[in-house]
Amino acid sequence: MTAVLTADLPTSRTGRILGVDAARALALVGMFATHILPLRAGGAETPTGLIADGRASALFAVLAGLGVAFSSGGTRRPACGRAHLAAAAALLTRGALVGLLGLWLAGFDPPAAVILAYYGLLFVVATPLLRLPASALAVGAVLACVLAPMASLVLRFGLPARPGKQPGLGALADPGALLRTLALTGYYPVLPWTTYLLAGMAVGRLDLGRWRVAVGLLLGGVALAGLSAVTSLLLLGPGGGAATIGRAAVQQRRYGTTPTDTWWWLAVDTPHSGMPLDLAHTTGTALAVLGAMLLLARWARPVVLVPAALGAAPLTRYTLHVIALAAYPGSGPGDAALWLGHVLAATAIGVTLWLAGRRGPLESVVSGAARWVRRLLDPATPARAPTRYT
Repeated sequence: MTAVLTADLPTSRTGRILGVDAARALALVGMFATHILPLRAGGAETPTGLIADGRASALFAVLAGLGVAFSSGGTRRPACGRAHLAAAAALLTRGALVGLLGLWLAGFDPPAAVILAYYGLLFVVATPLLRLPASALAVGAVLACVLAPMASLVLRFGLPARPGKQPGLGALADPGALLRTLALTGYYPVLPWTTYLLAGMAVGRLDLGRWRVAVGLLLGGVALAGLSAVTSLLLLGPGGGAATIGRAAVQQRRYGTTPTDTWWWLAVDTPHSGMPLDLAHTTGTALAVLGAMLLLARWARPVVLVPAALGAAPLTRYTLHVIALAAYPGSGPGDAALWLGHVLAATAIGVTLWLAGRRGPLESVVSGAARWVRRLLDPATPARAPTRYT
């Protein structure tokens, strides 16, 4: 079962939603930039740090939640009983394959934090939530945004504030430690990042073909991002949390988690801090980008065709990017030519696949395995979905 398409929702000839894939392209290009270009220079944030740091990966995660909703029915949630079981088993299969791919990529020791193993666990978290309506998922996102960072501070008390070495396939020998890394202490900890998952799933249950939905995502996202940034600024101002934490510590780049020495950390919106205002701000920017791309695809379809082709096979592009970066990390900080090369190569692959009417190879393997499991448990599932989203 797939998402309902309305006549006003621009799609590619293979049935993919152009605005969603264009947003994915921006997430990929932004992540390429944060992996290659400097985030700070001379004590100040660079344009990459100001625009993409923390926001690109959040957009990627929100769109992952969107993909979960699409793959399980979109606006038509899976029915209870066998249909729900089959959809959940398919998502578990997808999560296992994506997670294993992420652990394998970490073995290349790339100079970038690999996000895929965390995605695998996020997909597991999503399995019992597939039948929830958009309203319940939105409420869940708000609760996760507020409560998950508090739980993280408590559960991580006494643990190192830095994530340490990325887990590879060898980490499977100690599943407890691996789960702790992926859920709590890693670069993209699943506990607070469930906020992005739920927000994306909520959006995926909406009719994205309605222009009011796109406008709401754009304006609501801008408002949420702005309000979060202002709130953090006020809380950390004179007499606030900056005096306790220290101005330098507030501005220091975080790698998934913050220290646990004071509750004032809940007031920061530093990229990748995983605190409420950071989660709210980056969720807002993700929703705004998605809304903008949906509107751009509606009003200027030719403009988004190439970006949509780039974003149509994110798993394949991301995997190739990580492997290439591990093989050649660049000539030094700020290798703009290397970043441009990664973007152009990803675009060329995307356009070639689009012209051939083919999916990315990794997307085909993961989706094919998930679809096989779903049909095994629910024979009523179509052998091939009439439209393809993830």
